[in-house]
Amino acid sequence: MRPSITVFFSTALVIPASLVVFIPINPESDIPGPVVGATVGVLLYSGIIALLYFSSPVIGVTATTLYVGRAHIPREHLGTASAHTGADATAERGPRLDARSYFCIRGWIRPVLKVTLTDPTDPTPYWLFSTRQPNRLLQALQLPLPTSFTQPAIGKDAPENPAQPEAL
Repeated sequence: MRPSITVFFSTALVIPASLVVFIPINPESDIPGPVVGATVGVLLYSGIIALLYFSSPVIGVTATTLYVGRAHIPREHLGTASAHTGADATAERGPRLDARSYFCIRGWIRPVLKVTLTDPTDPTPYWLFSTRQPNRLLQALQLPLPTSFTQPAIGKDAPENPAQPEAL
């Protein structure tokens, strides 16, 4: 769930913002304001990028464990899995969200994956987390779909001309 490329481009705006702040400061000093502004801007940008990159949760699937951010669970305790997009994903993140669930949501990633748990000692009913590639993750987990669940078409599996546009 690393930030998208647009997040990296939009945070680059700290460089011109730093220039605007530092150019008029002390024009008679040995170090001109534009040099200070550019240096501070590049340092700020580098710090923000490092913070965004290294603090982003990572999803991983091994033969025995599912990792979402800092949390992990043995795959033997996983029940069913379902991907949700559009209005369905919004409902999963909102009105249908169970307060006991574990969730790892990133606002810039719309699709979510819901994985139910079967561990009788764990009070958490399911995990809900954002992922850009829900179909790929479903294939990696190889879990059954919930009963009476129709998997929505996502990404390249979606029809080219749907009858109704999907609400975001």
